[in-house]
Amino acid sequence: MMNIEKQIEFDKVKEIWGNLAVTERAKEQIRNMSVYLSEIELRKQLRDTSDGRKMIEQYGTPPLPDVKETKEILKALEKGECLTPFQLERVERVLAAIHRLKEYLRRGVAIGSPIAWYHEDLEEMQDLREEICQKIRGEAVDDFASKELQQIRRQIVKCEEQMRQKADQIMRSHKEYMADQYSTQRNGRLCIPVKKEYKLKIPGSVIDKSATGNTFFIEPASVAKCYDELQIHRINEENEVYQILYELTAMVGEASDGLRENIAVIERLDFIFSKGKLSIDLGAAEPCINTERRIILKDARHPLMDRRINVPLQLEAGDSVRGIVITGPNTGGKTIAIKTVMLNCIMAQCGLHVTCSAAELCMNSSYLCDIGDGQNLTENLSTFSAHIKNVLEILREIDRDSLVVLDELGSGTDPAEGMGIAVATLEELKKSGCLFLVTTHYPEVKEYAGKSENILNARMTFDKETLRPTYQLVMGEAGESCAFYIAGRLGMPEEMLRAAARAAYGEDIYLGNTFQKSTKPGGNGGGSRIQKAKRPGKKQELSTKYNRGDSVMVLPDKKIGIVCEPVNEKGVLRVQLPGKKIWINHKRVKLHVAAAQLYPEDYDFSIVFDSVEQRKCRHEMERKYTEKTIVYKED
Repeated sequence: MMNIEKQIEFDKVKEIWGNLAVTERAKEQIRNMSVYLSEIELRKQLRDTSDGRKMIEQYGTPPLPDVKETKEILKALEKGECLTPFQLERVERVLAAIHRLKEYLRRGVAIGSPIAWYHEDLEEMQDLREEICQKIRGEAVDDFASKELQQIRRQIVKCEEQMRQKADQIMRSHKEYMADQYSTQRNGRLCIPVKKEYKLKIPGSVIDKSATGNTFFIEPASVAKCYDELQIHRINEENEVYQILYELTAMVGEASDGLRENIAVIERLDFIFSKGKLSIDLGAAEPCINTERRIILKDARHPLMDRRINVPLQLEAGDSVRGIVITGPNTGGKTIAIKTVMLNCIMAQCGLHVTCSAAELCMNSSYLCDIGDGQNLTENLSTFSAHIKNVLEILREIDRDSLVVLDELGSGTDPAEGMGIAVATLEELKKSGCLFLVTTHYPEVKEYAGKSENILNARMTFDKETLRPTYQLVMGEAGESCAFYIAGRLGMPEEMLRAAARAAYGEDIYLGNTFQKSTKPGGNGGGSRIQKAKRPGKKQELSTKYNRGDSVMVLPDKKIGIVCEPVNEKGVLRVQLPGKKIWINHKRVKLHVAAAQLYPEDYDFSIVFDSVEQRKCRHEMERKYTEKTIVYKED
């Protein structure tokens, strides 16, 4: 797949797509993306892309945080490390981002966006966030994190102030001994600068001296006493700080499972929204998917080309047309045309929108192509050898669900032999039943396509007045290389043109017409298979899709719950999970065990869903008149 991605430039689309993701997990998923072969999964991915785009267009870019640092913090917790204030602040920032994301998603519920219900899977952890905010500030433990710490730091400030006062007092009373009028810190000790000749006049310890040796930095004895006291306070401060950090670390550890679940939801949403962002940036549209081998492209563009100058492509294949042979002049856009078709098909089968005004695309089991000259000096392969090697590999791998693209089929060798190989290759492609697009210059291949069932000629248009290609694809018509016409317009003498025509096509040829001639092996590869979705005979009514008491699995986390309230007109049902009830879109729920298999007929579900007080109140109401009421709290 990687070589094909490079040939059709899907790797460049992936690069653009990857830059729109925030989390490393989503970027990795994009880098490793390959086509979906399950029709159900592909349709879900396309719906996600459309829902993500709709949310972005309605409410702006989602506030998705980068969770890389949070993952590293969780790994540190697993090793038993104590978190630093910096790490704790990063946890608080992620929790704040989760709160904003949850609010963003809640707004999407109003427009009926299915992905908006992911807000139910995000846990805000407000208590943890407030605790960190209260005790950590500016990547340090705050003075007011505890009363003990507040008291210790006040004593430290008081002690430092006393040291400065004592040093200043000594300096004032012994000015003549001083080399400077300011005290200073040396090796962590508060010192006064004393002239060399007076060093014995000041009681204290020599801590340092100047480079010249004329000044001694002395810690006065009275200051040293305060320093010893200061060190005790600092030890107490360090112990209290570690106590606070260990307490906060323990709180984060208790919440680690919830944080991991939040991170998983964020990464999932990041992948979905990255597809929506790409759709907006490329001006793309959601394609219709089929498994009937049909391709219809309207106003298709190559996603990497400038929309202002790109000429839209119209193409239909499938049903009675299994192959298209595209002809036309050099630099006429044939290669871009086949790249555009395959690139849009691959994008659609990766769950992305396509650069068309409208498109109906089939799922393909494999994408096979040969584009470019393929020269490889290290393997001693010529252009023709490289082409043939690729074509033979393709013929071994194809099946009826493959999409094959071959550029300049049969080129790089003797024209007559190359033409024969091209026709033989087309015959094999036709036998396999696959869909294929081929570009060629051989007139015999055009003639073969014109006479063959299920193969259609197409041409890239050319303006003979300006001698420029117009890059438009016309279906059902064979093109011409225009080499003689271009040579004539550029001044080649008529005698030379006639000689060229006789050499190429024989005597009886009119130079103004298209020059053509005609003439007349198989592989059926096995590989990936498309998994078609089962088609229900009758559309199931949403209101009867789930019954009260059904055991269901909530996707994608596979949590098991019980249906409290069946699906409403908006497609949302209520599910009882451990400790809470949630509203969730029916598409994110899968039946686990039906209520009929779990409970007897006429089972009283209030035993499951009501509190003891509510059940007592209901029984009392059934027996006699009472003024009591039953209150249901919304979760």
